Amino acid sequence: MRLSTKGRYAVMALVDLASHSNGRPVALADISQRQEISLSYLEQLFAKLRRNGLVKSVRGPGGGYLLARSAEDTRISDAIMAVDEPIRATRCKPNTGSGCQSDKSRCLTHDLWEELTHQIHLFLSSVSLADVVNRRILGKSQLGQPLETDGATPAPVNDSASEPVRTTVAAE
Repeated sequence: MRLSTKGRYAVMALVDLASHSNGRPVALADISQRQEISLSYLEQLFAKLRRNGLVKSVRGPGGGYLLARSAEDTRISDAIMAVDEPIRATRCKPNTGSGCQSDKSRCLTHDLWEELTHQIHLFLSSVSLADVVNRRILGKSQLGQPLETDGATPAPVNDSASEPVRTTVAAE
């Protein structure tokens, strides 16, 4: 499963809009330049975002786009769904009752992929534009970065397979 450029670019553009508007309209040309996204592609995306009530346009000199709702009230899943980006990990069409096999049955892993789809949707629905702008995303999965800890000392690594590692956990 892969999120296409349509969904990724819509989220990037909305996060840019949320972080640069300061209550004033932002020109698509500015977003295009900062995010390195084609202006014509952004125009297509913003037409869909506007139709779905995520942004509003302001005409005239100094015009551009504003968020239709606050960044706190705009979910990442809203942006992805507004540009018709499906969030699903199964090959089956959702809500049809039939599976992806040639005989219309479900594959053995259908429930696994269906639950993954559900978890992705829950995660993207739990994250707002403001969360992304303010870097409040849980589970920072940056490889090579030290993990944040609660001050506890990590357990020692056991280099010898014959001797078990003993760790003590202090009660709080």
